[in-house]
Amino acid sequence: MTIEIGQQAPDFTLEAHNGESVTLSNLKGKNVVLYFYPKDMTPGCTTEACDFRDQFEQFHDVNAIILGVSPDPVDRHKKFVDKYGLPFLLLADTDHQVAKSYGVWKLKKNFGKEYMGIERSTFIIDKEGTLVKEWRKVQVKGHVEEALTYIRKEL
Repeated sequence: MTIEIGQQAPDFTLEAHNGESVTLSNLKGKNVVLYFYPKDMTPGCTTEACDFRDQFEQFHDVNAIILGVSPDPVDRHKKFVDKYGLPFLLLADTDHQVAKSYGVWKLKKNFGKEYMGIERSTFIIDKEGTLVKEWRKVQVKGHVEEALTYIRKEL
């Protein structure tokens, strides 16, 4: 399943690293940056998370909430947050259902080996819960600034 720009973003409830349950539809009234990443503590994912951390106040200033989603369990997310001082919630999608609903659970290849995993992607959801922008197959360098610029100009 793939969602499209202009559609209502698929709702979900996932457990966050702090033990809270987060339901997307409860965040109406705020812009949401929903980013999917493959794995805590890996180089690209750490860089991306730290880039979001470093721009956290600027996202806050434009009424945007950052949510990171990966298949890692809550305890691993907590270690990741603690190690890098991440000021936003990381959500555990251990059964991949949310990743599937956003079309980011994909067949990947690495060194000739095929496996299922997260395709690094970011979705911007507006205050009404509508998907307004997406980036798939994200290249980490410069991406967070690009997302922030989009929200500043368009929302």
